[in-house]
Amino acid sequence: MKMRVLFFTTMLFLITKLSYAQKDVYEKSGDILQIALPSLAFTSTLIWNDGSKPILQFVNTMGTSVLLTHSLKRIIDKERPNGGRYGFPSGHTSSAFTGAAFIQRRYGWKLGIPSYIIASYVGWTRIHANAHDTWDVIGGATIGIVSSYLFTKPFKKEDVKLSLLNANTKGFSIGLTYKF
Repeated sequence: MKMRVLFFTTMLFLITKLSYAQKDVYEKSGDILQIALPSLAFTSTLIWNDGSKPILQFVNTMGTSVLLTHSLKRIIDKERPNGGRYGFPSGHTSSAFTGAAFIQRRYGWKLGIPSYIIASYVGWTRIHANAHDTWDVIGGATIGIVSSYLFTKPFKKEDVKLSLLNANTKGFSIGLTYKF
């Protein structure tokens, strides 16, 4: 429990510090969400562990995404619309789409669609801030999605079972079975 509190406190601190350096509300929200989506994806692995090593899946997914994104930034060295360096691919978008695709792969489209909408918003904020163009954002999104599809396995719902164990006139008992 203390580890989770420490994790969330640290994330809140980092998000707060990042948001002060930016200019407008769209850019701030994009900065926050590009961290929030992968953080949510990682936290889900601590809560719903089905024996398929979801933490390792997340580490492999995020590690691949970060390594690919930052390697390509240095190799390609594309100029940003605002004149800066290392425009392709968008790191914010890559991070957001890695988290969104991980959530979609693990838990299905019901959670995946809202996650992808949030990740798409992050990509839009990068274009709006004049930090990237459309191709930079598409490149980041592609890296995030492909990384997730390489390493992430769907959550096995059949490993969690709720059953009625006993029922009579005095009451009933319910059992929750979790296979791990």
